[in-house]
Amino acid sequence: MTNGPIGPTLTRLAAPNVLAMVVQAMMSIAEGVFASRLGVEALAGLALVFPLVMLTQMLAAGAMGGAISSTVARALGADAPERASGAVVAAWIIAAGSALMSMVLMAMFGRTVFELLGGAGQSAEAALSYAAVFFPGCLTIWICHATLSTVRGTGNMMFASLSLLGVSVVTIPLAGGLALGWGGLPSLGMAGLAFGTVLAHGVGAVFALGFLLTGRAGLTLRVAKVTTGVFKDILQVGLIASVNSVLTVLTIILMVGAVGRYGEAALAGYGLGARLEFLMIPVVFGIGAAMTAMVGANIGAGQHRRALRIAWCGSLAAAGIVGAIGLLVALLPDLWLRLFLSAEDAAPLAAGRTYFRIVAPFYGFFAIGLALYFASQGAGRMLWPFLGGVARLGVAFGGAVLLSHTSELGVASVFVAIAAGMFVYGTFIVVALMLSKWR
Repeated sequence: MTNGPIGPTLTRLAAPNVLAMVVQAMMSIAEGVFASRLGVEALAGLALVFPLVMLTQMLAAGAMGGAISSTVARALGADAPERASGAVVAAWIIAAGSALMSMVLMAMFGRTVFELLGGAGQSAEAALSYAAVFFPGCLTIWICHATLSTVRGTGNMMFASLSLLGVSVVTIPLAGGLALGWGGLPSLGMAGLAFGTVLAHGVGAVFALGFLLTGRAGLTLRVAKVTTGVFKDILQVGLIASVNSVLTVLTIILMVGAVGRYGEAALAGYGLGARLEFLMIPVVFGIGAAMTAMVGANIGAGQHRRALRIAWCGSLAAAGIVGAIGLLVALLPDLWLRLFLSAEDAAPLAAGRTYFRIVAPFYGFFAIGLALYFASQGAGRMLWPFLGGVARLGVAFGGAVLLSHTSELGVASVFVAIAAGMFVYGTFIVVALMLSKWR
């Protein structure tokens, strides 16, 4: 990671991650399909709860997970294996505390949040049914990702990626079976979708723990030094990265609330658009996780210029891939929408098509900003990605409020604001890194 050719090394490390993330995206698509089989109300309920589910995944795998990988990589780059091993124990403690906090907050405020987002009647009940299983069980998700993040920090992307691949493959039939009652399994509806995810991550956590505890990751816990400095290393990157993830999801949540004013059909259509938008995050994560480890190792080794070259190489690749997907669905939105909706669902289809034609061409800006966020985690420099997230939120929400009151665009006014927020987010972080160079 510190002396090989950048392009081939990054490709080799990222390729298994990208494969795992593609399958994880398929898992999310399947979940939407299963919800559509339960009815439009269930699909609208999934749109309500999905941002909070994705926030959990983003915090566990991306924000705190990236901070854990960065800490391990920087320690190994500085030839301090006992500090890297200490980060493993600290990661488990942070993961358990985060899961407990998530469960308590959802139990206290879940119904209120869904109602504020415009959820009412059956759609709100569907969201609550999913949340009642997912959030008490999210400890499996946190432990799974925390453990795999430590492995990823050693440069072993293959095991981490294959583990997530296995989790996704198990989740699809398990969630479908428990939701729809396949093969003699109980038909649990929305709760079944959540059970599938929680149980599959539990299996993944067991395998990841076994791999790490047997020493095959190259980390020996017998020499672990768990100090306040290790917690500080993880949290000073992880907390601001978590705030950035919250801003990303808060942007989506506020947009859900803005779209909810236009009715349940508009909410269902936008929910499908937002689902694909969220699926771009795992795609970027496939490259970003490799960048976090490579940048962290080079920063730890004092190779600042090489770390910057890695950041630009990976970020431009991510923007190219995601931007191409955006252009495709902008031109042919039904390639995605008709996976979930039939021709009779005219109103949700119309809302979804409008979303993609306005927002999808700007996916590339979102991708390059997010990829540089992962690279900045490796460098331990999170200020500019954080400010970029603030700028995106301000433009998207402020623009939605302004346009909805001053134009006759209807729900399209919200989508214009979302697109503007993506443009500002990517442009802001690119310009900031060009000027600051992580100094």
